[in-house]
Amino acid sequence: MKRTLMIAVLAALLCGTASAQIYHVAQMNVEQIRALDKQKTVVILPGGVLEEHGPHLPSFTDGYSNEWLTERLAEAIVARPGWAVLVFPIIPLGHAGGNEIGGKYVFPGTYSIRRTTLRAVFMDLATELGEQGFRRIFVMHGHGGPFHNSMLDQAGDYFRDTYGGSMVNLHGLEPRPEQLSKLKLTPLNLDLSESERKEIGSMDDHAGFQETSRLIFLRPDLVNPIYRTLPPVAANNPVELFQVAKLPNWLGYIGSPRLATAAYGARLQQYRSARANALAIAILDGLDEREIPRYADFMLNDKTVLRELEGSTKYEVEVERKQRNWMKKKGIE
Repeated sequence: MKRTLMIAVLAALLCGTASAQIYHVAQMNVEQIRALDKQKTVVILPGGVLEEHGPHLPSFTDGYSNEWLTERLAEAIVARPGWAVLVFPIIPLGHAGGNEIGGKYVFPGTYSIRRTTLRAVFMDLATELGEQGFRRIFVMHGHGGPFHNSMLDQAGDYFRDTYGGSMVNLHGLEPRPEQLSKLKLTPLNLDLSESERKEIGSMDDHAGFQETSRLIFLRPDLVNPIYRTLPPVAANNPVELFQVAKLPNWLGYIGSPRLATAAYGARLQQYRSARANALAIAILDGLDEREIPRYADFMLNDKTVLRELEGSTKYEVEVERKQRNWMKKKGIE
């Protein structure tokens, strides 16, 4: 009995020590922040774009996922002796909702900011953190927009070049197979049947089987039961992806939400967490993230993707022109 009690007390003390190393900047005062060891404190900047996710998922789907992943990453970092984590409130800003895949730039549920605005936000945060002496930052902002990821990558490059530290867009990294192997990661096998894989398609990128499963796992209270009756909308390559999303009656999802389950969602989310955590720990241990290919570079070197994104670029130019014209009219610099 005494032995059991001693173990329980020790476990509680260890848990308390670990949790005490996870700080939330929104709850801290000046002196508490100043007292942090900047060389051993990792900053996590979580984000979540507000974008439509069909008739069945909330617009903050990405944000709920990124919040959970941020918590798991913080726990993994402070499990290592001597490290602390400073977590920022989630930043509900991102570029390009899934609706832009089909050239639909106004869509209920999507509240996107221009790509240059996103870059400016994260460069400004990089500047503030860099000037205060922080040198290790991870951005947890999983979202599939190529320009979205490119802007976060550029903000990280600015931080490295200006302050000599690292600011890494974790979900913007696409490790090669041999790099995954070194991280002791293997591709996730969901044991789907051939008919299920065919129904889902190889580009289950938005509000389909995977995202719906993850949200059923994370926030089942926010998932509309209608997902069980939604017809599959499969795409197996970028050309098909853009074609499907351009259909006039497109509902805002790709793939097959109706196959989603909480069990699949747990496996998918845990794999995403293991992948992000392994990358982050390896980087803290000295891995140069510049050796890992970037998702944005891969996507923006695809001529089909670039061609289809021309409309998004033109739309942003028009939005900026409208805003600048108004400011000029009002005499605002």
